[in-house]
Amino acid sequence: MDSVYVHKMWNDHELAKMTGTDIPFPMLSDQDGSIGRLYGIYDEDSGVETRGRFIIDPDGIIQGFEVLTPSVGRNIDEAIRQLKAFRLVRAANGTEATPAGWREGKETLKPSPDLVGNVWKVWKIEDAR
Repeated sequence: MDSVYVHKMWNDHELAKMTGTDIPFPMLSDQDGSIGRLYGIYDEDSGVETRGRFIIDPDGIIQGFEVLTPSVGRNIDEAIRQLKAFRLVRAANGTEATPAGWREGKETLKPSPDLVGNVWKVWKIEDAR
């Protein structure tokens, strides 16, 4: 719900000082809460939105989302990991899947009926580290 001016101040006086760079994507300002209402994160009682992150594919389909209370910080590394996973899966047209904790460059899964109940044979939690 922050204005574009608040976003600029946050970028210039907080984010850029923490990361050494500007935010690499446009941020949305939803001052009237109309978008927050559409996504179910607007709190009518307090008149503010809960923090939400929505990953929307090029076809306009929500592929992932995370909603947290304002007092809990988000994890940008996890958001970037998810974006990379969604891109890889989309580019593979259903021939690859990323297991829990998958990291770029790590092994993916090849979806098939034979994989059902057998993921443990081809992927270990250590593989994500």
